[in-house]
Amino acid sequence: MSKRTQSIRSMFAAPEEAPAVESRPIARVTSGAVRSLKDTFSDVERQYEALREQLATGTVAIELDPSTVDPSPFADRFEEQDPAADATLKQSIAERGQEIPILVREHPTIPGRYQSAYGHRRVRATRTLGIKVKAYVRVLTDEDLVAAQGIENSGREDLSFIERAAFALTLEDAGFQRSLIQSALSVDRAEVSKLIAVAKAVPSDLQKAVGRAPKVGRPRWLALADAVSDTKTLAKVRKATQTDAFLSAHTNDRLALLLVAAKKTDGAVAGGPEPVTIRSSDGAEIARIVRTAKRSRIEVAEDAEFVDFLVSKLPDLHRTFRNEKRGPNQDN
Repeated sequence: MSKRTQSIRSMFAAPEEAPAVESRPIARVTSGAVRSLKDTFSDVERQYEALREQLATGTVAIELDPSTVDPSPFADRFEEQDPAADATLKQSIAERGQEIPILVREHPTIPGRYQSAYGHRRVRATRTLGIKVKAYVRVLTDEDLVAAQGIENSGREDLSFIERAAFALTLEDAGFQRSLIQSALSVDRAEVSKLIAVAKAVPSDLQKAVGRAPKVGRPRWLALADAVSDTKTLAKVRKATQTDAFLSAHTNDRLALLLVAAKKTDGAVAGGPEPVTIRSSDGAEIARIVRTAKRSRIEVAEDAEFVDFLVSKLPDLHRTFRNEKRGPNQDN
């Protein structure tokens, strides 16, 4: 047979069978395993959705760069704080970590920044330590923000009188209803009116110059308000805030120094009588009595607590004086 014939036959011949390969059974996944895997993915998905919801509602704290956290636009505290208290908080966070998260909202106009409802000192401490600050991030309206500040402050009760007054006026100027201001400060409507009246009467620069003054109450702030209603006296008082004696004084003592400066303009006559010093049984100066042609004044050397005590007793003292002056045989 020729090679040509063999080639033609090979073209039409059936292909040779491939060598047999040992067949193996295909492994089958049981329905139980599939169901278990599906359940696992469902659990992960549910956990993810729950976490996402918690983050969205601010029930889970996250870590933020403290440099991105701004204070509330409705300030309820003066910048001046107690350095010793700040140092204690900083040391506590350094040793044990930040135990209580702050509350913030996303900044309404600046992407990537936040505004805090409370936790300003914790922000300062973590910023100084160079660590992240733990925070609840929630969607808060202005009203929500103010309400949250009020709840926090009510729990601590450490706002001074003038801080409360300034906060009330800030909210009033921002257009909030009196009912919200009452709620934020946990006071009634009459007290809100008193707070706002004092904050309006004492210029804000003098408020900030004196500082928190936690031991100074409403009577002495009203006394300052009356004094600075006169423009010349106001100028003298503002000048007094720049003196070394004022700047070196504790915040609780600064207002007394301003009252002294204010009263020096009340018609003191050159060559008039010398002040009379009142001393305690141990010789310490308690007060000085300065008499002028029109009126007399008392300059108290004691601390703020004594002044507030004295002011509270003046009505009773005045009533006793009038009763004694009328005599026992006269009708009251």
